[in-house]
Amino acid sequence: MKLLIINGPNLNLIGKREPSIYGNATFEDYYKELVSKHDRVSLEYFQSNHEGELVDKLHEVGFSYDGIIINAGAYTHTSVALADAIKGIESPVIEVHISNVHAREDFRHKSYLSPVCKGVVLGFGLQSYELAIQSFVS
Repeated sequence: MKLLIINGPNLNLIGKREPSIYGNATFEDYYKELVSKHDRVSLEYFQSNHEGELVDKLHEVGFSYDGIIINAGAYTHTSVALADAIKGIESPVIEVHISNVHAREDFRHKSYLSPVCKGVVLGFGLQSYELAIQSFVS
């Protein structure tokens, strides 16, 4: 099974940015744990702060991967382009958020991605990624 985790803007700062929300661990360290835990899964990771690069990556892998896990960060709440890219590919996509976005600012309550994703996992910290992986594996 081949899965890709895509992280959007500012998620390269996990471990530094707002530790009360996102924790102290870096995503790179957490990703290493995921890879070692899921030795039967070919797991890859991509991060970009640029919307077009995220769209390009979805187009690149969206017809050949078994699944995509995306945390689009703030683009979740603004990007019709990402929603259209997800709608246009064949690989199933799970939307992930580290925090419970519904317990945060009002603008975070609307997701353009949720209606075109297979499912949504949110509010479980970095473990949200693990739960998404499990949903593909089982």
